[in-house]
Amino acid sequence: MAVERIWLDVPFAEKDEAKAAGARWDQGARRWYAPRPGIAGLERWAAGAEVSRLLPGEDRSLGSGLFVDLVPSSCWFTNVRSCVARQDWDRLRRMIYDRAQHRCEACGAGQDREAQRWLEAHERWTYDGARQVQTLKRLICLCTDCHTVTHFGLAQIRGLAPQARAHLVKVTGLTPDQADRHIAEAFELWQVRSRTTRGRRCCTT
Repeated sequence: MAVERIWLDVPFAEKDEAKAAGARWDQGARRWYAPRPGIAGLERWAAGAEVSRLLPGEDRSLGSGLFVDLVPSSCWFTNVRSCVARQDWDRLRRMIYDRAQHRCEACGAGQDREAQRWLEAHERWTYDGARQVQTLKRLICLCTDCHTVTHFGLAQIRGLAPQARAHLVKVTGLTPDQADRHIAEAFELWQVRSRTTRGRRCCTT
């Protein structure tokens, strides 16, 4: 008979502290748990309610596949992760990975420690230029390689543009020339959207 876990919500930055307080790691579930009830030092990480697999206002058909998806410069450094508590972000991210069956929703790859490929949560936004409103419409599970393609500008800064371009070609089936045109068009669109400096951001999830 399987033993029911006493799950914990432990932010990555606090994992060592939780471990020292008695928390244990379940590799299969990729989640921390209390080995027995009543450990006072673990109360602060008591698990919250599970997050619904379909978030309010979310459109899971939006932005499928792999493409360069540049965030306007006026919206840099503000995202879901920065707007919620760390434990809430971990709960949300865990739901995203679980509903994707721990596979990248763009290329189908799983996590691979040796390849330094992890699963990451990415935001899909829509943009209304007339009203200057940016709206969060979907959260998607991407692997490190696909996430790097998506944020191609950051890939350039990190010196990873050639690898990102090669991965884009591999996953999408685009020719190198088609990939280059896609990247150029994404940056042209980014420049247009980045001209708006006082737009409003709307989170529907």
